[in-house]
Amino acid sequence: MTTHLNTPNTGIQITEVGEPEVMQLVQLGDPTPSEGQITVQVATVGVNFIDTYHRSGLYDMALPLVLGQEGAGTVLRVGLGVSDFEPGDRVGWAGASGSYVQRLAINASAAYKVPDGVDLETAAAVGVQGLTAHYLVTDCPPLKPGDRCLVHAGAGGTGRLIVQMAKIRGAEVVAAVGSDAKVELALSAGADHVVNYTTTDLVAGVEAAVGADAVDVVYDGVGAAVYDNSLRLLRPRGAMVTFGNASGAVEPKAPLHLMGKSLWLTRPKLWDFLASREELESRTAEMFAWIVEGRLDVRIAARLPLVEAAEAHRLLQGRSLAGKILLIP
Repeated sequence: MTTHLNTPNTGIQITEVGEPEVMQLVQLGDPTPSEGQITVQVATVGVNFIDTYHRSGLYDMALPLVLGQEGAGTVLRVGLGVSDFEPGDRVGWAGASGSYVQRLAINASAAYKVPDGVDLETAAAVGVQGLTAHYLVTDCPPLKPGDRCLVHAGAGGTGRLIVQMAKIRGAEVVAAVGSDAKVELALSAGADHVVNYTTTDLVAGVEAAVGADAVDVVYDGVGAAVYDNSLRLLRPRGAMVTFGNASGAVEPKAPLHLMGKSLWLTRPKLWDFLASREELESRTAEMFAWIVEGRLDVRIAARLPLVEAAEAHRLLQGRSLAGKILLIP
């Protein structure tokens, strides 16, 4: 196993918030695992919208900051008290800040083993997005056979995974996408109906597919641009699940705006649904089993070298790509 321990450890850091240009490639110290940690040689890093929120200042973070929340690689060292991992293990992780690096020390509690039959790129691609899709369809609220759901950005990294997992759970899925090419990608993921909102009014398109006031759950990672129309499409006592802000954060609203149809509204975050080691392992085990069985297709849209992290953010926010963007250290 090549560890590159004699080469400088570099990463992508910001010292101020702003546009992608604030990201700089810097040399970092070589990580040493503290108690309860493992040190990993990073093979690939996943790029997520939360990284852009940290970079832009939408979420308040202490600076300087090394960006990144997920990745996959090979264990180099283990710290005191770590018994679940050993050098040479292939691992993925989610929620380990500072992942845009070549080598990284992370809490062992954030890591999980990658089974045979799953490559490291795929493991990195489903860290944040796959686990997010999993908890959304299993817990927010639990999708049941026959439920109807609307998935915004249904051809994107998270959206396409939600579509597939919703179908695995027996739901009827409407996907909203932004181009004809993305229509085909959403259909290939199993969506029953697809609305291209650039050529068809979103509300009219969804109602033509499933009827008025007919959607049980909306999964919204887009935010401000679609929030109000999403509420219009929900059935009485339906659930609005807003989990991202790709088009900007939803403006503050009084709870009375939900009263017309007695709607449920939740704004969950992934880490509250990985509250224990058992929950993390249960979710990853089910995801990886679906991948090995061929039931869950993970689409890699682009692979860029770590030094091109700024371009990766531009591509992600431009929403021109369908699938996961990876950085290769």
